[in-house]
Amino acid sequence: MTALSTILSASARIGGHYPWPCAAVTETVWSHAIAALTDGSLTLLSLWGDIGRVHMALLSPDEDPPIAVLSLDCPDLHYPSVGAFHAPAIRLERAMRDLFGLVPDGLQDTRPWLDHGRWGDETPPAASYPFLPVIGETLHQIPVGPVHAGIIEPGHFRFTAEGETVVRLEERLGYVHKGIDALLAGTQIARAERIVARTSGDSTVAYSLGFALAVEAALDIKPPPRAVWLRAVMAEMERLANHFGDFGAICNDASFSIMLAHCAVLREHVLRASLACFGHRLMMDSIVPGGVTTDLDDAKIALLQDLIPSLGETFEPLVELYDKTASLQDRTVTTGILKPDLARRFGAGGYVGRASGRDFDARRLPGYAPYDELDFTVPVLQEGDVNARAWIRVHEIRESLKLLDQLLTRLPAGPVLVSLENAFPGPGEGMALVEAFRGDLLVWLRIVEGHIDRCHLRDASWFQWPLLEAIIEGNIVADFPLCNKSFNCSYSGHDL
Repeated sequence: MTALSTILSASARIGGHYPWPCAAVTETVWSHAIAALTDGSLTLLSLWGDIGRVHMALLSPDEDPPIAVLSLDCPDLHYPSVGAFHAPAIRLERAMRDLFGLVPDGLQDTRPWLDHGRWGDETPPAASYPFLPVIGETLHQIPVGPVHAGIIEPGHFRFTAEGETVVRLEERLGYVHKGIDALLAGTQIARAERIVARTSGDSTVAYSLGFALAVEAALDIKPPPRAVWLRAVMAEMERLANHFGDFGAICNDASFSIMLAHCAVLREHVLRASLACFGHRLMMDSIVPGGVTTDLDDAKIALLQDLIPSLGETFEPLVELYDKTASLQDRTVTTGILKPDLARRFGAGGYVGRASGRDFDARRLPGYAPYDELDFTVPVLQEGDVNARAWIRVHEIRESLKLLDQLLTRLPAGPVLVSLENAFPGPGEGMALVEAFRGDLLVWLRIVEGHIDRCHLRDASWFQWPLLEAIIEGNIVADFPLCNKSFNCSYSGHDL
C-alpha cells in the first residue's frame, strides 16, 4: 500500500466531507504522516486550525483519490509539530498558534507570525521581533520595508550581506492581515463569497472559483455546463492579464522598461475586455456558488475571439525581443536559481515550481471541469532561474490563448446559474484545489445550517515565500527585486 492509503486505512473516516476523504487520526497516525512528508512520499497541501482541532491536507499524485485530509483533536490545544520535521509547515503552524492558540509541540520557532504585537497586552511590541542572528565581522544588515516605493503591499525583508553578496534573507510578513478567518465564521454563503473574492485582488477569479467548487461539493450542487465553461474563460483571462503584467515587470526590474510599457498595453486590453464582457475589470463577484452572474452574448464572444489573435500577434515580437537582448539575458539567466529538490519538497506551485522541474497543475491533477475536455500543455523547465520563470509565463500565455479559443468555440448553451435554496440543509464539508495564475489554491470549508461555520484559504504564496529566501542567497543585493518579481508572491493572499 502507498503512504496515503496506508494512513487512511488506519483511521476512521469522517462522513460528509467532499470530494476527497477526511479521516480522524490519532497522534501516532499523525506522526506517520509527518514521516511520509519528510521522506517525500507525500506533499503538504495545507495545514490549518479549528476550535480544538488541527487539519492537514495531503497530496499523493499516484493514488486514487490523490488528496485526503487528516483531522486531529487537540483537547489540550497541543499537537505534534509538522514543521519540526517538514519546513513548509513552519509558517502555517506559527499562524495557527496566533489565530487559534494551537501549540505545535517540538517546533523551535516560537515567534508569532501574523500577530505583530497589536492583538493584546501579553504579546511583545512589533519592534522586538527577533530576527535570526548571523555572526561575522564582515557582515552587515540591510532592512527593507515594510513600506516600499511605488504601489506595492507591505512586507519586511531583512538582508544580511557581505559586501554586495546576500548571505541570508529573512522575511517578515503579516502586515496586511485582515482577519478573513474570523470574518467568514458564521457568515451567510453569499456574503462569504464576496469576502473570499477580495482576499487577493489579482486572483479574485481563482478564489471565487475555489470557494464555489468547495460550496458545491459540500452541498452536492452541480452548476450548469455553460457556467462551468464561462468560469474557465474568466480564469484564463485572469491568467493572461497577470502573466502579461509579470513578464513586463520582470524585464523592468532588469532595467528594460520598454517591455513593461508594451506588456502593460496587452494587460490593459485584457482588463478592458473583461470589463466589457463580465462587468468588472477583474471579473470580481462574477463566479458564485451555483454558477456565474454574467453571460456572454454573441457580440461579447466575438469581441473575445477577435482579441485572441491580436494579443498573440503583438506578444510574439516582444518574446523575440526578450530572447535576443543580451543585456537582459545577462540579468535573468542563472540568477536566483531554485533547485528542483527544494521546489519538490515545498510543493511549489505555478511558474515557480514548473520552472524548477515540478510538473504539477491543479487543472490536470486532481483536475476539474471543463479542463478534462480541453487540450492544453503544462510547460515545465529545469533551470529554475529568473529566466526560466519568465519563459514559463511566456508558454502559459500561449496556452491560455489556445484555451480561450477552445472555450469560446465550444461554449455550451443553456442557463448559467442554479439556486442554492433547495440545497441539502445539513452540515457538510467541501474542498477544492484550483489553479490560480500563481499556482494551486486550496479552499476548505464547513457549512452548518446554510452558513459558513469555518473556511480556510491557502494561497500558493504560502509555499513560495520561503523559497524566495533560499534563492537569493549568493546573489547580489541588486538582484533581489528581479528575483522577487519573478516569484511575485501575494502579500494579501498570504496574510489573510
